[in-house]
Amino acid sequence: MSRPAPSESLRAVQGRATLPRLDDDRVFSADGGFETSLIFHQGIDLPLFAAFDLLEDEPGRDAIRAYFAPYLEVARDRGIGFVADTATWRANPDWARQLGYDDAGLEAANREAVSLAEELRDAGGRAGVPVAVSGVVGPRGDGYVADTHMSPEEAERYHARQIGAFAGTTVDLVSAITMTYPDEAIGVVRAARAADLPVAISFTVETDGRLPNGDDLGAAIERVDRETGGAPEYFMINCAHPTHFEAVVREGGAWRERVGGVRPNASTRSHAELDEAEELDEGDPRDLAARCAQLRDGLPHVRVLGGCCGTDHRHVGEICAAWLS
Repeated sequence: MSRPAPSESLRAVQGRATLPRLDDDRVFSADGGFETSLIFHQGIDLPLFAAFDLLEDEPGRDAIRAYFAPYLEVARDRGIGFVADTATWRANPDWARQLGYDDAGLEAANREAVSLAEELRDAGGRAGVPVAVSGVVGPRGDGYVADTHMSPEEAERYHARQIGAFAGTTVDLVSAITMTYPDEAIGVVRAARAADLPVAISFTVETDGRLPNGDDLGAAIERVDRETGGAPEYFMINCAHPTHFEAVVREGGAWRERVGGVRPNASTRSHAELDEAEELDEGDPRDLAARCAQLRDGLPHVRVLGGCCGTDHRHVGEICAAWLS
């Protein structure tokens, strides 16, 4: 699947750091289940799954630092890069208002999240690990279900505020994580392009390999590319166990060449089952890694290896080891 060359302005932005690229053999690790780790491993209460609220004080920021530290060690030990996500998956207007943030407070939180990720970039530099800071955009809705629907134009307007906050920082790219339908993803891409920021789109799927709104994964990727001129740097699949989408990958299709990242859940449970679970299902890190490695032939351009709900640095370390072996 072809895509146009990036604009000169995007090339200038991309020159700030080494980014995961489909046409580059360099591999990057990412983190795992950020919110689930904070809740179940560190015992932190996260209303609305909103980790960005921790940026309000130093103990909260220390909790985020403690979470990310072992992931940087995984990248260093493997001799690969690292994508440092900002703690901003919920830092968009609708969710922030429920937590009492006004527009100014929300913009400040997004910028503070980038500042914290910059610490990882600096630490990576000292350890010889290239680190790309990723400004994370989450869905306007739940993330587990397609409970809201915006047109691409509405989505562009909605997400432009958060992406605009990133544009005034040293963020290296925007990553839209756990997108549940194509229209919102298209809007995010357009907003990122308007801000001259590279962008990656990560879709989640249900146990049948389809997006929560029922769309086919490959068709969703192709539609986003078609309606944005191939603007995303790459696509990812996250918040799903490999058994949920391995059959879709085996079916083939040129869309697979646009998938640059895999960030699976530890559990084989559905989104609905996970939403009702009172205990963390960590699965089997080695089995998860082996199942991810079985996707290599079908997803030849994957450059980002991480995790999602229920995973931690152990899972990501095993995934990297299995994929790179």
